[in-house]
Amino acid sequence: MKKEKWAVIDIGSNTIRLVIYEKMNHASLKEAENIKTTARLRHYLTDEGTLNSEGVALLIEILQEFNEIIHFHKVEKIYCVATATIRQSKNQQEIKALVKEKTGLKMKIFSEEEEAFHGFYAVSRSTSIDTGITIDIGGGSTEVTYFENREMKHFYSFPFGVVSLKEQFMNGERITEDEKKQLTAFILQSFHQLPWLENVQVPVIAIGGSARNIAQIDQNLKKYPIAGIHQYVMSLIDLEQVQQYLQGQSISQLEKVEGLSRDRADIIVPAVEVFVQLCNFCSSSMFMFSRKGLRDGISMKKSDKSKKILSTDQIITNSISELMVDYHVDSLHAMHTGSLAAKLCAEISPFYKFHDIKELGKFIYFGSQIYYLGEYIDDDASSQHTFYLLANQSINGLMHKERVKLALIASFKNKTLLKQYLSGFGSWFSRDEIDDIRVGGAIAKVASALDSSKRSIVKKVTFEIIDQDSLLLVIYSNGKAFVEQYETEKHIRQLEKAINKNITLKFVRLDLKGEKELHHCR
Repeated sequence: MKKEKWAVIDIGSNTIRLVIYEKMNHASLKEAENIKTTARLRHYLTDEGTLNSEGVALLIEILQEFNEIIHFHKVEKIYCVATATIRQSKNQQEIKALVKEKTGLKMKIFSEEEEAFHGFYAVSRSTSIDTGITIDIGGGSTEVTYFENREMKHFYSFPFGVVSLKEQFMNGERITEDEKKQLTAFILQSFHQLPWLENVQVPVIAIGGSARNIAQIDQNLKKYPIAGIHQYVMSLIDLEQVQQYLQGQSISQLEKVEGLSRDRADIIVPAVEVFVQLCNFCSSSMFMFSRKGLRDGISMKKSDKSKKILSTDQIITNSISELMVDYHVDSLHAMHTGSLAAKLCAEISPFYKFHDIKELGKFIYFGSQIYYLGEYIDDDASSQHTFYLLANQSINGLMHKERVKLALIASFKNKTLLKQYLSGFGSWFSRDEIDDIRVGGAIAKVASALDSSKRSIVKKVTFEIIDQDSLLLVIYSNGKAFVEQYETEKHIRQLEKAINKNITLKFVRLDLKGEKELHHCR
């Protein structure tokens, strides 16, 4: 089946980027190609405020090359947007006309509000943050928004970006003390224009290449155990430590820093200064990077039919649905397994005291739906593949610790392998959390066994007390459950060990006259 393809071209002051998306069967858009070139259009703005002929020629050349890529990939819809440098250019209408003439592309010049909104929109539909500040620092402007309950309340576009700050405040290979003082004073003076920004004490979510590089540098310095930077969180102390690490180096030294792109070596110092000062000004202790930004906001807005505000659980549900499609998980089996896991969790609660059942229940439900998802790659090593895939890819709505928790439950095989997976995560999880994860993983394993034939015949499960150390698990089915019985008998011991109780299984047919006990087994 042919997949519909969309392209977004983002003409920024520092970089110009082409992203091609494929529209999936579940209506979401999946990034297929992401191509960037560093154009630094800001350098071509004259003192009179026009983009000079050299800058225009460079823009046309890049767009023509992008056009060739777009045609090769047979893209149906193209959205070409320009931000600060073109917006600030007095000859913007001539540029638009020339772009149309030379490339056939209809370039839309985003207003300050449109640029701010689309960045916010992407954050609101891909992270777990309900109320916060977004900041997107580009080459020639910086967009800031404040949102509450996933609705944008305020926005502002500052007429400075990393390129303009570097040109204004850095003259040499490294920033001097005087230059840093002037830069800090300028940034704080700018923030003081916005009363709604001061001391709001909410998370700061940063978008764009500079923030991405800072997150990558921090991960490298910490020897971070998993991949992926979407929803990566740093404290203000972390941010200040990265700032100190960068400020002591020359541009030529910065070009060799792990995690920092060479084309950002000369502009990363002013970028981190803006982030540090914003967190201080907002009294925010949490700095998060969002991989989803302006381009994603454009594609999301175009593809979203309902335009409804999504809760975190809805965002996670959509992400799990995408994973099921990507790894060919049987959706009916997944839904039924998740339902069985939720029932098992509720039934076992009187006999095992979860430390946070409300929060863990969500992970057991989702983890059961994608249990052993890694068998798509190799059935013999499905647990290992499941853990690696889930722990190392972005899942919208889940923080990194939550992503690892989901991976541990969905890949659970036994206590030994669980300890092996946890070995790289130091103090990420407490003893109580690990105990709960083990029980959650065992529940997911039993739930999967109870639908081994993928017929959804098990309709009800109950736990009954036999004695202080023993429970009876009664399993009600519509149809012969020989496969489910065999698999459950094989895997129930993992749940027994996790809750430290003996469990006897009893299978009952619901589709016969009256309830007929089929098997009573250990």
